[in-house]
Amino acid sequence: MKRARGGAIVLFLLLAVDFGIAQNTIGKADGFHVGVILDLGSPVGKVARTSVLLAVQDFYAAHRNYSTKLVLHVRDSMGSDIKAASAAIELLENYKVQAIIGPQKSSEVVFISKLGNITQVPIVSFTATSPSLTCDSMPYFVQATPDDSAQVNSIASLVQAYGWREVVAVYDDTDYGRGIVPYLTDALQKIDVRVPYRSVIPSSATSETIIKKLIELMAMQTRVFIVHMSSTMTSLLFMKAKELGMMNQGFAWITTSGVANIMDTLNPRVIKAMNGVLGVRYHVSRSQELDNLSKRWNKMYLQDNPDESPSNKLSIVGLWGYDTIWALARAAEKVGVSNTTNKPLLSIKNSTCLESMTISTKGHELLKTIVQNKFKGFSGEFDLTYRQQHKAYVFQIINVVGRGWREIGFWTMKSGLSRQLKQDGFKKTGQQSMHDLNPVIWPGESTKIPMGWEIPAVGKKLRVGVRSSKIPEFIKTYKDPVKNATTVSGLTVDIFEEAVKRLPFPLSYEYLEFDTTDTRSYNDFVYHVYLQEYDIAVADITIRYNRSLYVDFTVPYTESGVGMIVPVKENVMKDVWLFLKPLSTEMWIGSIILFMYTGVVVWLLEYLNGSEHVHEEKLECFLPRIVLRVWMVVLLVLAASYTASFASMLTVHKLSPTVNDVQELQKNGEYVGFHQGSYIEGLLVEIGFDTSKLKSYATLEDFYSALSNGSIVAVVLDIPYIKLFLAKYNKGYAMVGPIYKSAGFAFALPKNSPLCVEMSRAILNITGGDIIIHFEKKWIDQNSHENDGTLDGSGAITFESFGGLFLLTGVVTTCSPFVAMLMNRYKEDQQDPGNKGDDQNEFGHKQVKKRRHVKNKEMKTENELREINNTVSASQFEQKW
Repeated sequence: MKRARGGAIVLFLLLAVDFGIAQNTIGKADGFHVGVILDLGSPVGKVARTSVLLAVQDFYAAHRNYSTKLVLHVRDSMGSDIKAASAAIELLENYKVQAIIGPQKSSEVVFISKLGNITQVPIVSFTATSPSLTCDSMPYFVQATPDDSAQVNSIASLVQAYGWREVVAVYDDTDYGRGIVPYLTDALQKIDVRVPYRSVIPSSATSETIIKKLIELMAMQTRVFIVHMSSTMTSLLFMKAKELGMMNQGFAWITTSGVANIMDTLNPRVIKAMNGVLGVRYHVSRSQELDNLSKRWNKMYLQDNPDESPSNKLSIVGLWGYDTIWALARAAEKVGVSNTTNKPLLSIKNSTCLESMTISTKGHELLKTIVQNKFKGFSGEFDLTYRQQHKAYVFQIINVVGRGWREIGFWTMKSGLSRQLKQDGFKKTGQQSMHDLNPVIWPGESTKIPMGWEIPAVGKKLRVGVRSSKIPEFIKTYKDPVKNATTVSGLTVDIFEEAVKRLPFPLSYEYLEFDTTDTRSYNDFVYHVYLQEYDIAVADITIRYNRSLYVDFTVPYTESGVGMIVPVKENVMKDVWLFLKPLSTEMWIGSIILFMYTGVVVWLLEYLNGSEHVHEEKLECFLPRIVLRVWMVVLLVLAASYTASFASMLTVHKLSPTVNDVQELQKNGEYVGFHQGSYIEGLLVEIGFDTSKLKSYATLEDFYSALSNGSIVAVVLDIPYIKLFLAKYNKGYAMVGPIYKSAGFAFALPKNSPLCVEMSRAILNITGGDIIIHFEKKWIDQNSHENDGTLDGSGAITFESFGGLFLLTGVVTTCSPFVAMLMNRYKEDQQDPGNKGDDQNEFGHKQVKKRRHVKNKEMKTENELREINNTVSASQFEQKW
């Protein structure tokens, strides 16, 4: 890009052809002179030139009866603001043009629009898209294209869909490049996406300058880049990015509509270098009329640019230019060609080039007619109300692949991102919308969605801030004065290093020791992350609300909560009714009731069987003996359980905490200890403790000494510290609580750091497996009896413990009387054969009596033998009892 130099503005008359378009069709039409200023060497300028020339031909072919005709005077600005200004002055002076189409660049508009204000000549541009060009200081400037702010929401939706949290804006240092930045930043902030860095490329940047800028980007963590540059600078940027390996897997690039709209006109080598890039471009619905226009446009484009590739297609830029000419031609017909002499400018002191320019007499009327002109053009609804295009646009999302591009979806304000254009109005947001898009081939021909960040292979290592804890089992640091290296160890360090190993990418880091010589607190340590002195803080840091205002925390890697360590006291058993304690009240009542119930049932069974010894201890019937034996089994089990429980009560000492409530300590004005530099002090003050009653200690040994000598009554600590204390000093102390909810220990990172999410996933993987148990066994003795001082209940035997046995004996005992009654009924039926004579009955009674007498003798003999056996069994039972 060349820029004219010199102190004075030199009029530069460019080689041009004045096009009297309709001279063959409208012989006597009045010429309406219009200047056209474009960069004819750029892709946009070539497309625009062909479009405006074709538009003039088509318009007057369709309106042969018009009395005016546009006469175009095309000038080449060569990409120079000075040459563009010189061309405008030349057109106003020599041709008295009544309107100027262009200029092409936003930076050229600033000066040329001032000329339009002076001469009251409308300046209409369909290529200058900076949002800053619609200000009131340019009353004669018309922006016949949507400005760049119209596309920022589609870009933000795309970033959100793929879950990226940080992006870097890359833009050139021009009005065009800078104009979109505030709008893009606001759109990204609404979806909580940060722009940690902006890479500004000078407008006159060389290849060496761009390589230097790209190397700076490679040294950063962010791997998502939004490029908003001219087509020339964009082409150079991606060619150099390809050389540096920034078009490989892991990178993500998004280009704005400025380049995406003219993707088909770029050099094939540039398109190949851009493979994997996403682009946002304006979408125009296909139609037969548009296809016919495209064929004629392609034919004319190849005639004007014979060295160009025949694959070039008519873009939205060309359609805007085409519709602009039609709008201007209609306005010219309504206003007409001025027959009066234009007013001369007021005398300008020391003017050398403006004194010959005049004020247009119909400029204001022409401007008014242009902005009121509304029609449906090839680019859509053409409406220049408020001197700018206003309508709801549809954006097409493209993916550069191979030698061209392919469509992956659309974006509308109403429906958001979608694979196909939808009219239902159902809008998906966030990462859900990603699934509604076609798959993307990313840089490096990868189908894996880039993570959006990574620790760069070049540049600085991850700075890991570490802080020695007074409880070295968690973290201990040592600075080697010879090697100037920091060595760390402890449970926290093991978890951090294991988490780093489980990250989906390699991470190079170095430990930086935090100075604790002046007793600085953990809040100070965390604040150094906020000051960007550390990339991550690793220590026994508790997640707190006030700290979360400055940093982000990973998920906790320890248990949460705050508890108390208190001495325990021994409960000596001096109760005279201790012998009743082995059985619960329900057990005593149930045993007595079942004992009485069983005795009644046994007596009833003996009575129903007609036993002559029902009041004696001997049992003559079968059923009572069954009931009694089941009950004896219950008694044996109950007696054994009673003995074991009673023996335990006589030999085991019961321990209970001396304090059960932190409020009790506060009311009694007791002294309480806490960890030095911890947030616990503020917590105790909030509860109501007097600061004079609070004592800070550094190590677990200090806590133990203070509790032993009575300096303090209790210690309030985070639960991980309490577990370690009880592992060392489990005799005579117990934990009470948790008395307060806390989130546990975690690592601190800068706000919105993408590493936070990955580290949290790795920590969850660790704490959900066996590795955390291994680490805790390494640093905390898990085999210690840390719960020796806790109370587990009275130890009394409950009724439910013997429910099964009681149910068994109850069922047998209850069913036995019914069985006995059935048996007696059966015997009576057998002994009473039916209705017979009295003699037979009497004879029968005698026979029965005789048989019963004989049977009694036999039973007496049998009972004597049974009595002998029972005597022996009873003796054995008494010995066993």
